[in-house]
Amino acid sequence: MARKTVPTRPNKKNKPGSVPTSVVTGAAGFLGSHLVDLLLARGHRVIGLDNFVTGSVDNISHLSGDRSFRFIEQDVTEFIFLDSPVDYVWHFASPASPIDYLELPIQTLKVGSLGTHKALGLAKNKGARFLLASTSEIYGDPLVHPQTEDYWGNVNPIGPRGCYDEAKRFAEALAMAYHQEHGVATRIVRIFNTYGPRMRLHDGRVVPAFISQALKHRPITVFGRGDQTRSFCYVSDLVEGIYRLMLSSTAQPVNIGNPTEMTVLEFAREIIRATGSRSRITFQPLPQDDPRQRRPDITRARTILGWEPAVDLEQGLVKTIDYFRRKL
Repeated sequence: MARKTVPTRPNKKNKPGSVPTSVVTGAAGFLGSHLVDLLLARGHRVIGLDNFVTGSVDNISHLSGDRSFRFIEQDVTEFIFLDSPVDYVWHFASPASPIDYLELPIQTLKVGSLGTHKALGLAKNKGARFLLASTSEIYGDPLVHPQTEDYWGNVNPIGPRGCYDEAKRFAEALAMAYHQEHGVATRIVRIFNTYGPRMRLHDGRVVPAFISQALKHRPITVFGRGDQTRSFCYVSDLVEGIYRLMLSSTAQPVNIGNPTEMTVLEFAREIIRATGSRSRITFQPLPQDDPRQRRPDITRARTILGWEPAVDLEQGLVKTIDYFRRKL
C-alpha cells in the first residue's frame, strides 16, 4: 500500500492570522497545565480536558475567567466530541509517577491505549496536528547510554513499571500507525525527568520526595547506593521544546530533557544545600526495575528544533523549592 502524503502543517481552514485552537488532554496535570499557560501566552485558544485522577484543579484555577480557556471534565478514554474547529491536539493525559501507575495500572494502560486512540481520532476528524507526550521510560533500564531515539529499549513488560512503559510504547506505535495510514501529522516527544512548580508533594518522584523531606528536616531516602543517574530539566525549558516540536515537520520521536547527568546521591546533597536543611541521607533497597542510568541524547532536538535547556539546576531549584515551601 502506498503511504499517504502527510501534511507538514495542520489542515487549517482558518484564514492567516486567525487564532489557532489547541486541545490539551491532561490539562490539569503538572506538565499539561504549564503547556496550557504557554499556549495561551502564544495566542492560542485552549480547550483543556482532565478527569482529575492525578491532576488538580489548583493547577488551572488561575485561568478562571480567561475567555481563551475552556475546561471540560472528561475521561479521555471516552469519545471526545467537540463542535469547534481544532488545529492542534496535545495528548498529555496519563498517570506519570511510580506511585500513580503502581496504584492505577489498568487506568494507566487504558489511557495509553484507548485514550490515545480517542485523541488521535479527534485529530483525524478535525484535520489537526497531534503530539503525543511519551517518556524516557520507553527505554526501560537502558543498556545504551546516553539514550538516542533509535534505541529500542530494555523493558520488562510484566514488571511493576510495565503498565506505564508498555502503555507509552503502544501509544507511540498507534500514533505512527495513524501517521502512516491516515495521514495525521503526528509528533512524539520522549520526556525525561522534569521538575518545577505544580508537582505534587507526594507523587513518588525524586524531586518532590527529596524537597519535601528536606524542608521538614526529615531523613532523605535514597534507594540503593544512590549511584544510579538522572538528569533534570526545568519545566519551562521542556514545554518550549515541546512547542517547537509540534511546529516542526518531523514525525520521528524526539528526546526532550537535560543532558547534564548526576547521581541520585549527588542530587540529594544538592537538595540539602539548596534548602539549608538539617536532613541526613538514609538508604533503602533499590526498587525492582529501577533504571540505573537515565540521560537523553538531545542531538536531534538541537539539530531539528534548535532547542536545548536554558535553566540550570540551581536556578530551577530556587523556584521549585519556593513553591514547595508555600505548599507545606
